[in-house]
Amino acid sequence: MKSRRNFIKLSALGSAAVLTSSCISSEKDSKEETKIPKIVAKPIVISTWIHGMEANASAWEILKNGGNSLDAVEAGVRVTESDPENSSVGLGGLPDRDGFVTLDACIMDHENNCGAIGCIQDIENPISVARKVMEDTPHVMLVGDGAKQFAIEKGFEETNLLTENSKKAWEKWKEESKYQPIINSENHDTIGLLALDESGNLAGACTTSGMAYKLHGRVGDSPIIGAGLFVDNEVGAACATGVGEAVIRIAGSAIVVELMRNGMSPNDACKEAVNRIINKHKDLTNMQVGFIALNKFGETGGYSVYEGFNYAQYDKNSNQMIDAEFDRNWG
Repeated sequence: MKSRRNFIKLSALGSAAVLTSSCISSEKDSKEETKIPKIVAKPIVISTWIHGMEANASAWEILKNGGNSLDAVEAGVRVTESDPENSSVGLGGLPDRDGFVTLDACIMDHENNCGAIGCIQDIENPISVARKVMEDTPHVMLVGDGAKQFAIEKGFEETNLLTENSKKAWEKWKEESKYQPIINSENHDTIGLLALDESGNLAGACTTSGMAYKLHGRVGDSPIIGAGLFVDNEVGAACATGVGEAVIRIAGSAIVVELMRNGMSPNDACKEAVNRIINKHKDLTNMQVGFIALNKFGETGGYSVYEGFNYAQYDKNSNQMIDAEFDRNWG
């Protein structure tokens, strides 16, 4: 049995420990309270590839006047969807192996509302159909004939998406009928666009005609929430471009956002996602994948497997193309 003297001694030590712990905790809390917050750079919009320059300009017209990020991302990617000279998105997109142009798209707002369209034909702006799915149905994704029927019911007009140039390219491809993705080619140049508005709200959009000469019915990462695009208004947003199957396998965009939640910068988060893809594929031949990310403070980043990926950024200070970093060590 402990003596009264030992009991008093232990009690005193315990009290001292509590006081010390309390002081340390109080000092820590005080330091945290006085920590200087980051300055938020807003509005800002970023998007994948060179066609993002025109898309960003359209989005900026909305953002600079105090418009919301959801309207901005939709307006931005619609520019690319309606460009017949772009063979990887919307009108003029290269067809599948059977000659059908099929489009995929998704959109997501700051409240985690989202909508998606997969394998839709004859509709020029699938991103706007995706928004209708988000706002006018209890669903997240519609695909194929059902997606087209829904679009027609909502007033979208049917359009022949196969331009003469894309048709000629497809006919030439049929001479060998061999699918070989080419790094950084128009074969997989999805446009993903992320925006942070003056109110501090994030939104994102992603749209593509998918890999050229794919199997009819193939859907990549672009319309899949968490793969081609993910937005969390508490943290940030991310989107992907490149070989969609590789992105899907790691839930790429969701991973990037979660890495930012755990303290990584947008650039480091994109790099880690790329490294996961590299580590999970034995053969990286022609497997280009790139990510871009935007956090709540307006900080941006991008990273890719191979050299050659770039992204467009528009803010109050500049409108520029940025060459993304890439992994030089995987080979």
